[in-house]
Amino acid sequence: MEIACLDLEGVLIPEVWINFADRTGIEALKATTRDIPDYDQLMTQRLAILRENGLGLGDIQTVIDGMDPLPGASDALDWLRERFQVVILSDTFYEFAEPFMRKLGWPTILCHKLQIDHAGMITDYKIRQPDPKRASVKAFHSLKFRTIATGDSYNDTTMLAEADAGILFCPPQNVIDEFPQFPVATSYEALQAEFAKASLRDL
Repeated sequence: MEIACLDLEGVLIPEVWINFADRTGIEALKATTRDIPDYDQLMTQRLAILRENGLGLGDIQTVIDGMDPLPGASDALDWLRERFQVVILSDTFYEFAEPFMRKLGWPTILCHKLQIDHAGMITDYKIRQPDPKRASVKAFHSLKFRTIATGDSYNDTTMLAEADAGILFCPPQNVIDEFPQFPVATSYEALQAEFAKASLRDL
């Protein structure tokens, strides 16, 4: 049996922090794992900016409520579900992801949790485990599942390397240059073709 492991932001949905930055006008919030490989450094920077500007979870959720999955994402996800077990492995948070999961038909997602104080301010975040995407793929291997993974950013590359096959989806040029070992898909049709090519079954 094969499992398709998908990143969420940049693969199925737009980048939440970029949309939030556009809404608030805070340019520094546009930084993502495409720019800063160290996730703890990135999140520490984000939380400091939120504190400085008095922005809480509700402000982010208001922006998320007005966002939709990327065009074609639902159909691509349905295509994968017909052919693979599908698990979304994301560095987002359950508090952000739920509206998108509803719009995508409640796929399985493994991500992180935020710590929120009584005023609705984000005080901290809790990672499931170190290098969680890679650890999840290793766990699937221990259960004798073959894995094919796709993502777009630095924080996906250990997952892609651990998988039996890894595919970059619409990554920035710097990620393509640093990880030339992974094939690149720039559309959902191309992504489906790469999954079909990587599968041991006739798709």
